Amino acid sequence: MPPIPLLLSAGEASGDMYAARLATALKQRLDVAIFGMGGPQMRAAGVEIITDYSEVSVVGITEVLKRLPSLFRAMRRLVDEAERRRPPLAILTDFPGFHLRLARKLRPRGIRNVYYICPQFWAWRPWRVNLVRRRFAYALCIFPFEEKFYADAGVPVKFIGHPLVGNVNATLTRELFCKKYGLEERSKILTVLPGSRRGEIAHHLPVLVDALLEIRQKLASPLEIVIAVAPGLDTTRLEAQFPSDWHVRFIQDDTYNALSAADLAIVSSGTATVETALLGKPMIVVYRLSPVTARLAKPLVRTKFFSMVNLIAGRAVVPELIQHDFTPQLVAKEAVSLLSASEEGQRRMEEMTRGLAEVRRLLGPPGAVERAADEIARLLVAAQSNAK
Repeated sequence: MPPIPLLLSAGEASGDMYAARLATALKQRLDVAIFGMGGPQMRAAGVEIITDYSEVSVVGITEVLKRLPSLFRAMRRLVDEAERRRPPLAILTDFPGFHLRLARKLRPRGIRNVYYICPQFWAWRPWRVNLVRRRFAYALCIFPFEEKFYADAGVPVKFIGHPLVGNVNATLTRELFCKKYGLEERSKILTVLPGSRRGEIAHHLPVLVDALLEIRQKLASPLEIVIAVAPGLDTTRLEAQFPSDWHVRFIQDDTYNALSAADLAIVSSGTATVETALLGKPMIVVYRLSPVTARLAKPLVRTKFFSMVNLIAGRAVVPELIQHDFTPQLVAKEAVSLLSASEEGQRRMEEMTRGLAEVRRLLGPPGAVERAADEIARLLVAAQSNAK
């Protein structure tokens, strides 16, 4: 028999990582030919990429409007390929603005949709959960409180735990990391994750550069600055925005070691905050949207917190500096306070470390991707049996 065709789609860097791991796990269980939308990690996992996620990965309402032609092209390619190959299932990874529409087009064509990593509709436009109920046959959620939210809305759902648990580990000690990159081990190390999308970099980096200047001026102890560059970003363009005499280290493909070696991290809100929490590193979470997008989005937000870490904990474990609060002065104030040798700074660091341990516990045990693959394999086998 020929391999079972399977559509797998991700629209951003974190989704590409999760989907790549799922593809590998599925291939270990079944003879499948996986195609869809993704990036370098899915491609490396043997997925046939029909359209690259870089065509659709945008943040914010105004930014989406500028990219509508490429979004339509990507959608058309995926639907056309699905019609040609007739996969029994489409596995769609987060990225709801695109995937809810894709699911609507696939369902009338006899393709059952599975949501792998459910969107955070409990925080943002919760009424959209009704679209998941209508368009998806099954949903897999990665946070414990999500299962009840989706089940209460009538969505067949299963909590699998977070795919990052058990997979976020440092491979170097602080000493070896410093030797590798020429850092002074006795200095304070501040690791910055400015974001993974070009739009995030444009909004975040000017503020961060000014904040780092202020931190360097106000912090009593020597400081080493490490910038962890996300895949697909142009390191040369990032370097050009920093004064050459700062000796900033720009690091690619070594983010976990960069975080593990840090005394403190400044992290763009998103998956990176969960990775930082799993490494137990104190952090300041930052984020800024375009002013128009922020104004349009504000009435739709239904949660007290913005960062994933605080949402999971249900309290302010880490400081959040979002939108108008994301200023050089406030970032510097928080960083200097946390990095200082004062009793207050040490107390806050200890409290944050305890809170991050609580978050790690709430994320569930290792093996989430394997549990997801088992569920999807079960659905695939059932679909194949029904088709006979």
